[in-house]
Amino acid sequence: MPPLEHYAQRKKAREAAAAARERTHIYLGNAKVGIFIAVVIYTAYALTNNPSAIVYSIALVAFVSLSIWHEFVMSALTRARAAVQHYEDGIARIEDRWMRDEPSGERFRDRDHPYADDLDIFGPRSLFQLLSCCRTPMGEQRLATWLLHVVTVEEIRQRQSRVAALKDRVGLRERIAVVNAGRRQSINAAKLIVWAETRRQLPAIRPLVVSMAVAFAVALGVYMNGGRGIYVVIVAAINVALLAFIGKRGNDVVENLAASTESAALDLLANVIREIERESFDATTFVTGLKGDTASRGIARLARISDWADSRHNAFLRLSEIPFLFTLQLAYAAESWRAEYGRHLHEWIDAVAETEALLSLAGYAYEHPDDPFPDLIHGAPLVDAIDATHPLIPAATAVRNSVKLGGAGPASPKSQAPSPRILIVSGSNMSGKSTLMRTVGINAVLAFAGAPVRAARLRLTPLQIGTCLRHTDSLQERRSGFYTEALRLRAIADLLDGPRPVLFLFDELLSGTNSKDRRTASEGVIRTMLSQNAIGMVTTHDLALTEIAELSKGDVKNVHLQDTVVDGKMVFDYKLRAGVITHSNALELMRIIGLDV
Repeated sequence: MPPLEHYAQRKKAREAAAAARERTHIYLGNAKVGIFIAVVIYTAYALTNNPSAIVYSIALVAFVSLSIWHEFVMSALTRARAAVQHYEDGIARIEDRWMRDEPSGERFRDRDHPYADDLDIFGPRSLFQLLSCCRTPMGEQRLATWLLHVVTVEEIRQRQSRVAALKDRVGLRERIAVVNAGRRQSINAAKLIVWAETRRQLPAIRPLVVSMAVAFAVALGVYMNGGRGIYVVIVAAINVALLAFIGKRGNDVVENLAASTESAALDLLANVIREIERESFDATTFVTGLKGDTASRGIARLARISDWADSRHNAFLRLSEIPFLFTLQLAYAAESWRAEYGRHLHEWIDAVAETEALLSLAGYAYEHPDDPFPDLIHGAPLVDAIDATHPLIPAATAVRNSVKLGGAGPASPKSQAPSPRILIVSGSNMSGKSTLMRTVGINAVLAFAGAPVRAARLRLTPLQIGTCLRHTDSLQERRSGFYTEALRLRAIADLLDGPRPVLFLFDELLSGTNSKDRRTASEGVIRTMLSQNAIGMVTTHDLALTEIAELSKGDVKNVHLQDTVVDGKMVFDYKLRAGVITHSNALELMRIIGLDV
């Protein structure tokens, strides 16, 4: 079944389930109101008669039973509504209507990263926003890491096989999406792991602490039944001594847990883990690292401890400090959890992060069945894209182009020119030069993350991407646009000494200086890239830069995008052609909008 039809079918089923739960919710609410009214009427009647305790007992049992049932129904209703929203989002992504506020990955933005900002990896309407279906910050962090860093061919191939194995797990992705009604929570995984792996802070006297709490309850019971109150005083004095001895250490344990995370976040994590544990996987293709239900039970137990830690400052629990040593009881429960589960928390969080990131890529693969996995190969630097387009542009309007850079490739007929290592892309304003470069760059990012790509076919080697596409002046930093670009080029030049060849993408190279300096400096930059085994693309309006192709026959090639004027309007086909653009549209464009030039 096509993904769009499948999602629509499942959405319809969840809408029907939500409607049924809504009706039950209304019936139960009315029934509870009815019981209340009946009790009021009966009470008014019973004022002149003998009231029956049996009637009140039956009413109470009925009301409590309906209330419990009502809670289950409301929980099912919120899950059904979250499922409807989950499939609405999926349909929107398939239909290229997916732009939304969250998750944007804004917290991962780094303007100094070699390519992330230029290629719209994070932020509104970004690649991360298109891909991510993660419910936890750890999953988002893992997905962001994959989009920001290149690994080995073998690791990328392993990711591809695992994504393929998870591609059709539509039900699993839905179940994870609806836990805790689809609400998001923040978890500081690093702080939580540090807390969990901290060595014991309290002496091994938990039985004494528990015994003293029980002893106070017994002494209080004896006193209330006519016994001597001295026992209450003695036990209270011992408890005060215990608090003086280890109270601060116990409070530190609880405070550090409360500062590390919230109970709601742990509850979400436990439920996400539980859904992963429920799924059966083929060990040859995908192993989560979560066996049985140990992880979900352990995190759920920690969530309960954390919930008590969040509540310990209320008045009732503060009054229980001396009689029942509440904070110490809580601290020992936390210490017991650390002793039993603390060393496993890191691997549990890692497994959740890995699974969520893989499920995000698997969801993208499922929703875009025509997008193939790229071929990652060893060898000379290569990008060979056939009919590629930008994944953030609606498919209905996107124009596909083929680009090949570098690589030895298969034997070609002698009449066929060798593949260039650098393309100089000339073209008029708005003809699609920048979009073409972003298409190459963002598909490379998808490929290195282990995801399918928006192309008929893509072959490439592992490459370090470096871009210089957006460079403006900065009043705060007192930088001109040209100086900002020069600094960016310097940073990309530093990448040339790294472990991987560089794929560079330069838009309007050095346009902030005079034409003579621009020509000389651009030639120097391109010579440097060639000498360091880099491949890439340079766009330009300055036709003088197209002469640089004469530097190295075969290594540098001119291509262009063009436009035509039809009935006084600029028309672009966004198709890449060989050679240099033969005309400019700047004057024509200014005249079209009414400027007298």
